Amino acid sequence: MSMSEAVLPAGTVAVKRDRRRDRALIRAWLLAVIVMIVAMIVVGGATRLTNSGLSITEWKPIHGVVPPMNDVEWQEEFLKYQQIPQYQQLNKDMNIAGFKTIFWWEWGHRLLGRLIGVVFFVPFLLLWLTGRIERRLWLPLFGLFLLGGLQGGVGWWMVSSGLVNRVDVSQYRLATHLLLACFILAATVWIRRGLAPASGDPMEKVTPLRGMATFLLGIVLLQIFLGGLVAGLDAGFTYNTWPLMDGTLIPSRLYEYEPAWRSVFEDVMTVQFDHRIVAYLLFIGAVVHAFQAIRLARGTKAARRAMHLMGLVFLQAALGIGTLLMVVPIDLALTHQFGAAIVLIAAVSHRRALSPPIPIES
Repeated sequence: MSMSEAVLPAGTVAVKRDRRRDRALIRAWLLAVIVMIVAMIVVGGATRLTNSGLSITEWKPIHGVVPPMNDVEWQEEFLKYQQIPQYQQLNKDMNIAGFKTIFWWEWGHRLLGRLIGVVFFVPFLLLWLTGRIERRLWLPLFGLFLLGGLQGGVGWWMVSSGLVNRVDVSQYRLATHLLLACFILAATVWIRRGLAPASGDPMEKVTPLRGMATFLLGIVLLQIFLGGLVAGLDAGFTYNTWPLMDGTLIPSRLYEYEPAWRSVFEDVMTVQFDHRIVAYLLFIGAVVHAFQAIRLARGTKAARRAMHLMGLVFLQAALGIGTLLMVVPIDLALTHQFGAAIVLIAAVSHRRALSPPIPIES
């Protein structure tokens, strides 16, 4: 007997579930989760830009939800921060008021992560126990919960890299943390879109668009990972000209580290250059795909989505250029990070809609 079947007394008739109604409820729940994940990505960006990520030097998944409540507890937290290299080498003149500012950013980031876990798990449990989750959806949804737990561990793994022998976190770990957050976002959007009714577009028209849409989705994720490296190395504060970089289109000192692959992750110039090049590739790909959609599937929802994706990519590119030229003002930088999440959502939704929705179980 499946979880969707109730145990009823003999002689009674089981009421068949309205799966479309169940799916609408699940989609509303997942939309709330998606909004919270996007907020988490933006708050994470603010935490990085304000250099707040190392202000809490311990990982307390349960007790850490309660912030310092009095002057003694604040002094205890500040003393812990004073033991790490970031304070000793960069923030020796920081007072308790300054510490509170960076503490609240990191505490808010962690609190939001905990809230996402609650907002995901409690409705998931209730929906499952009441039989509203179809059997084929149970494992993907539970997988999202496991990924969320993994993300919490990766977040602490990232923070721990900046507590000894460094004044900031490892750019490798920061980029991994950001990429995993965006993968969780993409997976949530993918599942939610798969539960929506079919778009009504003729499959023979939109199927040829899948290859390019998949390519664009991969490029968006790659660009987000590179953006994490840029943030981790503070590369956006260097070479603040466009389209030229260091006075030329292609700087001469790229990939100089030995071995060369290290330049991709550790050289400020190379990391920023790669981020620019992949942005150009994404923009060109979005334009090509939009015209492909118009040519092969004119008048369909898929064609409109491809055009919208192209417009979002153009806007995101403009935000990126503006952020670079203005030397990373926090408001514009966070808008750019928010834009990356929106482009990812659009790319995932578009690609998923090109395939049939998940069949409804009886």
